[in-house]
Amino acid sequence: MAKGVQGGSARRRTAARPRTVVRRRDARGPRELVLLGALFVAYSFTRLAAADDVGSAVHVASRVVGIEGFFGLDVERAVATWTSAHLAVAVVCSGFYAIAHYVVTATVLLHVWVRHPEHYRHVRDVLVVATLAALVVYLVLPTAPPRLLPGYPDILGQTAGWGWWGDAAPPGGGGITNQLAAMPSMHVGWAIWVALALRTCWQGVAARRLVWLYPVVTSLVVVATANHWVLDAVMGVVFVGLASAVVRQRSAPTSWAASSP
Repeated sequence: MAKGVQGGSARRRTAARPRTVVRRRDARGPRELVLLGALFVAYSFTRLAAADDVGSAVHVASRVVGIEGFFGLDVERAVATWTSAHLAVAVVCSGFYAIAHYVVTATVLLHVWVRHPEHYRHVRDVLVVATLAALVVYLVLPTAPPRLLPGYPDILGQTAGWGWWGDAAPPGGGGITNQLAAMPSMHVGWAIWVALALRTCWQGVAARRLVWLYPVVTSLVVVATANHWVLDAVMGVVFVGLASAVVRQRSAPTSWAASSP
């Protein structure tokens, strides 16, 4: 009898945990809006602060070209030129670049908030830390994307008649787009974050492998549209990896790297 009572108590405590997590999540709603709003303001500020430093940004980009050339990674001109010659591919890549970065990231963050609140704080903290670190680099070391250098096509500009993405921003979002924020690529950084966040929440082996398609496609698109250098993409991955390590050290949450594929 005692064992039965103890077992029932344990089950009730276990069942109560999700409800407790949900109540805490709902209570944090206003604070989360303030935090994400502050991130929006910070992103806007970096655009204004770096907007007039084109000469320095082009110089840094030239150094990036030299480093990539040394390692045989300077494929941006060839890939973007090929994209420019194929209109359908250029339009699809431009639309993906302009839409997915914002919509997919926000959707996944909301999905974790609603369906997996026990993981929300960890994935949110990684996103915030990685993004804030990138914003510091944008201010200190503005880097021009390939499309602002001579000889590189501006794919978004060429396909602007097919959408709103002439300035690489979503509708009404020109104020949050930093044209000199190539290094690191947070298009790729956020895409890696999306894959890691979904791996944390999803259980199916196939689904948890398929999530990697998103950062792979994003990496191809940012190069194909001449919006980022290959090294930008690499650094986007590095920034999210470092942010994840920092967050784990601070709070020791359930690691999204600890589970199998």
